Amino acid sequence: MNIISKNRWVAPMLSVLLVCIVGVNVVQATGKWNEASDSKQMTELAASVQNNQTSTHDERRMMEDGTSLSSNRSAQTVAWTESLPAKNWLTTAQEEQEQQEAKAKHKARAVAAAKAKKEAALKLAKVERAKAVAAVTTPPQKLYFTRTKLLNQEDSKLATWSYSVSDKELHLLQKIVMAEAEGEPYEGKVAVANVVLNRLRSANFPDTIYKVIHQKSQFSPVANGRMKRVIPNEDTVKAVNAALNGKKEVADDTYYFLSLTLADDLTVARSQKKVKTIGHHTFYK
Repeated sequence: MNIISKNRWVAPMLSVLLVCIVGVNVVQATGKWNEASDSKQMTELAASVQNNQTSTHDERRMMEDGTSLSSNRSAQTVAWTESLPAKNWLTTAQEEQEQQEAKAKHKARAVAAAKAKKEAALKLAKVERAKAVAAVTTPPQKLYFTRTKLLNQEDSKLATWSYSVSDKELHLLQKIVMAEAEGEPYEGKVAVANVVLNRLRSANFPDTIYKVIHQKSQFSPVANGRMKRVIPNEDTVKAVNAALNGKKEVADDTYYFLSLTLADDLTVARSQKKVKTIGHHTFYK
């Protein structure tokens, strides 16, 4: 201790020397670490280059193989195509001819269909005209009714009851229509016949044509004798036949008519509901 105290400069020198020794060791260690790191990086770089070279080589080989395979496939396709039999293709002229023939056939079918449709329409119209003629020239032998209306002959299956018309009653109906509506239009004659038939159907009036016409104080030509004197004309006969076949100028619930200018009793006009006016007659229900 005396030596150290006497030589105070020795301690700092020893400290400096120690620091230098430590620094040299650190520098040497760092250099070795850098060398190891550089060596590792060089090794990895060499491996990467080698891998790239190998990959490039493989890609070249695959491309060469692909080119060869494509060439082989092309050759096979050409050979297969050449081995197919030659096809007999239609020329443009032949195609156009076939199209024209198809159009002609289509047009012919359309013309035939239109002709058939026209013939069917004419046939139907002929049948309807025949029915219309029969309706005014041929009276039915039987009438068909439901509880509320007179049916035409085609709807007879819907009837709830029927009524057979005798020749005597047919002639009587023609005479009362002639007597009541001689100067009236055809529609007015049909309407008068409708009223008689509506009464025949209704439970509020007699159940035969004869009784309906001869019911007391209902038809003035019966009371004044005009009905016996008249002879039904052609227009009246057609109107009666049409009414018997179901033609209606007034509804099925129309039971009255009168001439407002000639009637002596206007009770019906005051008490019943007006339906329509045809000629000089006004009809009520």
